[in-house]
Amino acid sequence: MSVSLLQSLRLHNFRCFASLDWSIPARGALILGDNAQGKTTLLEALCFALRLDSPRTARADTLLRHGSQRFGILLATHRETRRVVWEAGRADLRLDDSPCSSPAEYLAGAPSAVWFGNGDIAVIRGNAEERRRRLDFLGPQWHPGYRSELARYRHALRSRNALLKQRRTDPAALRTYTRTAAEYGERLVGMRRRLIDLLLPHLHAAHRRIAGREEPIGLIYRPSTERPLEEAMNASLDEDRRLGFTRYGPHRDDFALLIHGVAAAEFGSEGQQRTLALALQLAHASLLMEETGMPPVLFIDDIFGELDPSRRRAFLAALPAESAAFITTTRDDWNTPGTPVEAQLDRFLLAEGRILPAP
Repeated sequence: MSVSLLQSLRLHNFRCFASLDWSIPARGALILGDNAQGKTTLLEALCFALRLDSPRTARADTLLRHGSQRFGILLATHRETRRVVWEAGRADLRLDDSPCSSPAEYLAGAPSAVWFGNGDIAVIRGNAEERRRRLDFLGPQWHPGYRSELARYRHALRSRNALLKQRRTDPAALRTYTRTAAEYGERLVGMRRRLIDLLLPHLHAAHRRIAGREEPIGLIYRPSTERPLEEAMNASLDEDRRLGFTRYGPHRDDFALLIHGVAAAEFGSEGQQRTLALALQLAHASLLMEETGMPPVLFIDDIFGELDPSRRRAFLAALPAESAAFITTTRDDWNTPGTPVEAQLDRFLLAEGRILPAP
C-alpha cells in the first residue's frame, strides 16, 4: 500500500466518543475490539471528515453524542487539516483554518472513500431507497457535478411537493417547479445511467475475482417512468395533488443486480448475493481509482465473519494495493500470516473510548 493521506484524527462529541485522539498509521490499520466499543463509529468519523457523508445515516444530527448540541472532527492529512463542526443543522467547514464557502470547496481534492460492511447485502435485498442512497454516495465522488445536480433536484422537488400539499395552489408556480424539477431530474438520471454503465465492467472483473469463475451478471437502471419526466409529472398532476407528493422522478428510481439474467434478490443463493454485493463495492473502488487517478480510502467494517475462507482470501487479494485500508473486527483468527492485512497493517485495540497499539 502507498502512504496514506491520513495522519491524525481528533473527535469531540461524535456518537459514543466524548473525545478521541489517534495518530493514524501510513498504510491504514486493523482495529480490534469487542462489540459496542465504537469501531464502526471510528471509521464513520474518518469517512465523514473526507466526504461530508455517512454510509450509515443521511442525518448529521444522529452523529451527535447523546445530550450534546454539536460535534467536531479534526482530520490531518499530508496536504491539509480538515475541520468539521456541526451545530444546529449547520456545518462549519474549514481547510487549514480557512473557512470554506461551500461543501464543494471543502470536498475539492479530498480523497474518495469506499465502505464495506455487513449492511452491503441491502443493495441486493433492501428497498429502492437504500440502493439510491448508495448510488448517491458514490456519484459525487465520481463526478463533482453529481452533488450539485442532486442538490438542485432535491430543492425543486421539495418546492413542488410543498405546493402540492396546499389547498389552493398557484398553477403558474406549480408549472414552474414541475419544469425545474424535471430539468434537473433528467440531468441527474443521465448522470446515474452513465455511472451505472461505467460500473458494469468493473463489476464483472471484481465478481470474477471473488467468485473464482465467470458468471453472467448485470446491472441495470430502472427509472420510475420511461416517459420524458416533465410529461410524466404533468400527466400525474391530479394524483400527485391527491397524494401530496411527486410520484415520478429520480427520487423514485431504482437499479437492479442480475445474475443469469434474473434478479439476484429473488433468485440468487445466499452465497451469490453476498459475492455480488461485495463485488459491487470493489467495483466502486476500481472505478474511482480509474476516474480520479487517486486511490480511494477503504473502510472495511467487520465483514469477515460473513465470508467463507475462499471469498475472504479472494477479497483481500482484490483490494487495491495503492489504497489505505481501515479494517475493524472483533477477532482476527480469520487472518493468516502472509495476507495483505497481516503483512502491512498495524494493529490497534479500541476499548473504553481509547485506541492503543494492540499487544
